[in-house]
Amino acid sequence: MKRRLAGAGVIGALVAGLWPAAAPEAQTPAPADLVLVNGAILTVDPRDTVAEAVAVTGGRIVAVGTNADIRARAGAATQVVDLGGRAVTPGLIDTHVHFTEVDALFNVDLSDPSITKMDDVLARVAAAVAKTKPGEWIRGRGWDEGKLAERRHITAADLDKVAPNNPVWLTNTTGHYGVGNSYAMKIAELRKGTPDPPAGTIVHEADGDPNGVLLESAMNLVTRHVPPMTREQQKAGLVKMIEDFNAEGMTGAKDPGISPLKWELYNELLKEGRLTVRMFALWAGPRALTEAAAVQARVNANPRPPASLGDGMLFSGGVKMYMDGSGGARTAWMHEDWNKNLNDVDTGNAGYPNTPPDQYRTMATNFHKAGVHVSTHAIGDKAIDWVIDTYAQALAAAPTKGLRHGLIHANTPTDHANDEMARLQRDYDAAFPEASASFMWWIGDTYAGNFGPRRNARMKPFRTWVRKGVRWGGGSDFSVTPFPARYGIWASVARETLNGSFGKTPFGMDESVDVRTALKSYTIWAAHTIFLDDRIGSIEVGKDADFAVWDRNPYTVPTAALKDMKAELTFVKGRAVFRGPAFQAAARGR
Repeated sequence: MKRRLAGAGVIGALVAGLWPAAAPEAQTPAPADLVLVNGAILTVDPRDTVAEAVAVTGGRIVAVGTNADIRARAGAATQVVDLGGRAVTPGLIDTHVHFTEVDALFNVDLSDPSITKMDDVLARVAAAVAKTKPGEWIRGRGWDEGKLAERRHITAADLDKVAPNNPVWLTNTTGHYGVGNSYAMKIAELRKGTPDPPAGTIVHEADGDPNGVLLESAMNLVTRHVPPMTREQQKAGLVKMIEDFNAEGMTGAKDPGISPLKWELYNELLKEGRLTVRMFALWAGPRALTEAAAVQARVNANPRPPASLGDGMLFSGGVKMYMDGSGGARTAWMHEDWNKNLNDVDTGNAGYPNTPPDQYRTMATNFHKAGVHVSTHAIGDKAIDWVIDTYAQALAAAPTKGLRHGLIHANTPTDHANDEMARLQRDYDAAFPEASASFMWWIGDTYAGNFGPRRNARMKPFRTWVRKGVRWGGGSDFSVTPFPARYGIWASVARETLNGSFGKTPFGMDESVDVRTALKSYTIWAAHTIFLDDRIGSIEVGKDADFAVWDRNPYTVPTAALKDMKAELTFVKGRAVFRGPAFQAAARGR
């Protein structure tokens, strides 16, 4: 018997050597914490796959596939979300947003689209005056002369009619100019002979008196007298913004130009478990060489990307710098004079740099050598060229790859700039535009008149960038434009202005892109600009479960319907941070 068993063992060994071993029986995967089924999962993976369902365990995506595949991962304790055919996208990311709603909470809101004439503006200011003691400041933000029937700036003379006994300061929607009344100008000691400050302009009436409108650095003449918001007000503005971001299916942001107090508040909210938007913060950068060391010290005091606080929730990302001003104020630095009223020329005005160019180049180069991510505001084509050439020179001297330097706005880049962006992205992982498509919509009427027909045709040249291999991150520049990313996705495709003052599409359609490309700019490409594309930006196995459920499928609805998309459920790391009405009842029933 033993021999027989022995012999059988020898034969068995020989047979085993001739045939492959049987595959081990497949193990049933452990039940997932969360599954979403019966939907259209727009993964934004390299093949832009559309799946039916997704499973999440421990805050990470563990499976993407068919309903049958994912239902098999549901156990007794699994949270099952029946999407009922709804679409799911990666959580949307805004790569340029001044992240607070403190102005909306505590100041006069002049961004309301129902404000269409000067009397509407004055009525809002008068209402604030009625609730304010004489001598106290009235603050407001969001006005845009391009939305007013009069198509002109608000002036001190206008404001004096409703606020003779209160100082008033109203910031334009661009943030690059504003207007004060006579009371405010008196406090600031602004008079006929007051000289323009460096990189700023005091606007005058024909008789030489200042009319209350101050551009760029000239705003500081008044704003330095305006009482700042309290710490409590600033925290409330952040909390409101986080909540509203999540309600729009948004899970990540790049906040440029923060102060030490704002960084402190972000850390506080992170510790409290209330920071449910991934925050990539850029320190306010220097405007002169004498300021650079202090900024570098703030950077040095914190971890640098890809290191973060809160496991990918808060980044001390780097530094925001400025090269020029505004397209609304016609202060951005251009190669040729600005237009006005579309076809007229603002003779002698090609804008100006608001950081001395040689000092900017030195400071940006030094930050690069120190391994610091830099993102630079550049609106005008000359400013864009200067910034791109600065990055190119810095990278040639110190070829550090992966710092992902950014180009904020990049409205009308030259062919040279487009070619350099493509080269620097390919060779150094740098020079990524942070483009606000919604400029073409929300401030597009003002923009179209100021940039003029020739430059309008190359406004936000998305199709050119696709052709050249340039990737970009979408942003709102809130509060310059409304922050919901759905507006930027729609504007990338439609390129329509709000009021059609110079026609519905004065920027043309040659640079329009399809919705799939537009979505990438607010997901996977945006994630790259904040050093998180290995964790978020697409719905793929192994990535964090940041995604949003929508009331419609952006890939299948008409273009006009993109603007009105509604988020119904938002997840960050697999946890629901927003539930719309349709899913609130389901949550209560569990």
